[in-house]
Amino acid sequence: MQKIYLAGPEVFLANALEIGTAHKLLCEKYGFEGLFPLDNIITGNHPNEIAEAIRQANLKMIHACDNVIANLSPFRGPEPDSGTVWEVGFAQGLGKKVVAYSADLRTLKEKTQSILHLGDANCDALGMAIEDFGLTHNLMFSHNVIASSLEACLVYLSQNASLTHLS
Repeated sequence: MQKIYLAGPEVFLANALEIGTAHKLLCEKYGFEGLFPLDNIITGNHPNEIAEAIRQANLKMIHACDNVIANLSPFRGPEPDSGTVWEVGFAQGLGKKVVAYSADLRTLKEKTQSILHLGDANCDALGMAIEDFGLTHNLMFSHNVIASSLEACLVYLSQNASLTHLS
């Protein structure tokens, strides 16, 4: 059974363990084993030690998986969670299959303008240009976003199980 690392900001939710369990059950429905970051047993005495233990455990999970499904929905602004984006890049660098979903499939420009209340401006409040290629996300990982839900990504992977990687 192929393993899927379930990347995303769900780990920050109050009901993260319940969400992780539901995501893993959905993976099973499509013939995959879901690996949720909070499945790791983490120990440590100090915040820095705990943070490093979490990082190492998640890296180990990504190494052990065949695929990654990432939730790249907006997180604390128009962009996805930076840790999740890092995991996407790391997994791609390892040659893993990576697919992603987002609850908001507007273009990055539209999301940025709306979420940051910029009207139709082409720059943000600091004068930085807003990326405008008509893509849903930053051009470096927009190609991974194939759906608006975890289940749609699982359907895609189950129908394309013979692909060796998606870069």
